[in-house]
Amino acid sequence: MTTYESLKERLKSQPATWLITGVAGFIGSNLLETLLKLNQKVVGLDNFATGHAYNFDKVKAAVSADQWSAFRFIEGDIRDLQTCHDACNGVDYVLHQAALGSVPRSLTDPITTNECNISGFLNMLVAGRDAQVKRFVYAASSSTYGDHPGLPKVEDKTGNPLSPYAVTKLVNEHYAQVFARCYDFNTIGLRYFNIFGQRQDPNGAYAAVIPKWVASMIDRDDVFINGDGETSRDFCYIDNAVQANLLAATTTNPDAANQVYNVAVGDRTSLNQLFTKIRDILADRFTYLSDLTPVYRDFRAGDVRHSLADIEKAKNLLGYQPSHNIDQGLTEAMSWYIDDLTS
Repeated sequence: MTTYESLKERLKSQPATWLITGVAGFIGSNLLETLLKLNQKVVGLDNFATGHAYNFDKVKAAVSADQWSAFRFIEGDIRDLQTCHDACNGVDYVLHQAALGSVPRSLTDPITTNECNISGFLNMLVAGRDAQVKRFVYAASSSTYGDHPGLPKVEDKTGNPLSPYAVTKLVNEHYAQVFARCYDFNTIGLRYFNIFGQRQDPNGAYAAVIPKWVASMIDRDDVFINGDGETSRDFCYIDNAVQANLLAATTTNPDAANQVYNVAVGDRTSLNQLFTKIRDILADRFTYLSDLTPVYRDFRAGDVRHSLADIEKAKNLLGYQPSHNIDQGLTEAMSWYIDDLTS
């Protein structure tokens, strides 16, 4: 089975053309940087609804001029079918990251969430099918497990969705399965579990917990924990997610295609533990944080209590091996967060 390191070496000498939707976002821009460093050609699609043009500046600074010249950007919306067709033209692999994320946002505006995450997803499936791309890898979600109480979460055991966002991600998986069955279209879904890392936006009402807490601590603002702090998550560093995408796109294992996989570490951390980890790392530089305590408030609607992934399927069929646990990921990401928030 291909290892991630051997795959990267192979890709350096065998350039292909990749499409990344949501390329200006957190995960999309990290995929872009990795692929350009591997001498790949990349088409990027984004409407800047949640992504940021300044992420391109960060990527451009991290790669060579020749590598950057292999990137072509299309500003457009996946809700427009013709834009999706244009983006898929001549592409070998699609990494579909574009979506309107956030459980709270979906509760506030389920219609727009549906339009982006279901109609937009279907447009991309049709465009990818018509362009005859080799593999369509898409961002699925751990929210698909819904109210299923079992831990760890295993791919074939899901419950009832708890939010409109979770519904959209479940529908994505059904559509992908139908396209595989009806059109022989090759897809793989990656159920992300709380991805974090560099270029994750700390601002806005729907910011992910880690960058939001880091920003609040540095700015001496209150740090809020929803509930009692014993809610737990399987926090997964961005490099692990990038690895899973590249392995999924290029796998030649016939048993690996048209499946969904958990992308996580296989370990869980409570919000109270996470708070302590972040505070202790930052306190080395920001000494005023040494005795900081969080502010507890009500549980958030639509949230599951505990989340922990079984990653054996991804290991066995894709060769996925997480390179970072939460402590390694926080240590690596923290310098970026600090530089970004204090510059």
